[in-house]
Amino acid sequence: MNKARILVVDDEPKMVRLLRTALTATGFEVLAASNGENAIAMTALEQPDLVVLDIMLAGGMDGYEVCRRLREFSDVPVLMLTAKVRDADRLRGFDCGTDDYITKPFNTKELVARIRAILKRSQTSGQPVLEGALDCGEVHIDLAQRRVFVRGAEIHLTPTEYSLLHELARHSNQVILHEQLLSAVWGEVYRQDDEYLRAYIYTLRKKIERDPAHPVLILRSPGVGYMLIAPDET
Repeated sequence: MNKARILVVDDEPKMVRLLRTALTATGFEVLAASNGENAIAMTALEQPDLVVLDIMLAGGMDGYEVCRRLREFSDVPVLMLTAKVRDADRLRGFDCGTDDYITKPFNTKELVARIRAILKRSQTSGQPVLEGALDCGEVHIDLAQRRVFVRGAEIHLTPTEYSLLHELARHSNQVILHEQLLSAVWGEVYRQDDEYLRAYIYTLRKKIERDPAHPVLILRSPGVGYMLIAPDET
């Protein structure tokens, strides 16, 4: 089995060395880029399995812009490194298409655990499914082709957004506990990360709700979990 290839994008040589040492020691192959332009070119040419991307980069392109550019041609999972912890910064990252974030300073064991969880989700998402489709009122999910249609129009979801919507749709009209959603979509390492789930629900609502500020499809049960509404067809 080939080693997973990780592209590290950071303009600090010490951070690149730290990440290279930690990731190589745990069985990954590591590539590195020091700026956004190189990161985009290397992603296109080298096809890494995951990108570890620092938000603050030297030059004219920050991590948010790099992620947006990557999403124009690739669904490669992106893990952002950030010194910012405000909800607004997290939401901005998710809006750009990032799959996860970790705040500096970080524990390398946690970083490796998150990378493995992301790669596992990515590999699982590529496996064939036996079901044909899921219909939840205005939301139609073509499981075979991993395509989502809302009110008849196709929308683009990141792999993680798709997995979250799929999990909600599988249990439509049922409240799924925060811990259950986090474990099912992201893995056990995320089980207590309620803020993380809330941020992803926010970005998913922006794509499927008519009015994200007043959601009618994805409803929250305060302190408990979330539910995707599928109206009774009868």
